[in-house]
Amino acid sequence: MIDLLNQPGFQKRVIPLSVKAWHQMIAKGLAPERAELIRGVIVEKMPKSILHIKLAGRLFILLLEALGGSFWVRKEDPLSLEDSEPEPDLSVIEGREEEFNSHPSTAKLVVEVSVSTLAEDRALAPIYAEAGVEEYWIINGRERCLEVFRKPGTSGYEIQETHSAGQTLLCAALPGVSVDVSALFQGLPEAEA
Repeated sequence: MIDLLNQPGFQKRVIPLSVKAWHQMIAKGLAPERAELIRGVIVEKMPKSILHIKLAGRLFILLLEALGGSFWVRKEDPLSLEDSEPEPDLSVIEGREEEFNSHPSTAKLVVEVSVSTLAEDRALAPIYAEAGVEEYWIINGRERCLEVFRKPGTSGYEIQETHSAGQTLLCAALPGVSVDVSALFQGLPEAEA
């Protein structure tokens, strides 16, 4: 089946699924359990390594402590975008949880932890930029660094930076939030090959 999807003739005939239809599938119990909607295509979510879990957990705690109750800090929860409904590892939403009756459509910050899916996580950057996500981070578990995307525009993010060991990342979208890259990775296992 994968080979068929690589054929241009088949690619032109694929019918994308809308976010509304995706929600209907979920409501009727027809959506796969470990999946998300990306650009109208149902995509299976990858299993998480212990490195992935620990990095996401450390950053989640850091964000909760830095932001207090003034923002909604979320873990693996959907963002309903124009043609996608990704479930980023972490997202920070302006406003409090009780203010929302549906999935948010943007975020101040979105974070993906990448141990084995770096290309896929980088490919999400334009989707988040289109949705007006102010800042997008990829925690690169293999290279032990943070890739940062800022200033969303219609053609993606205008600024891309990498922060490595020995550096501190200052979040532009959330003043007061900073990440010591060395401390984030301290004591964690190397990514498996």
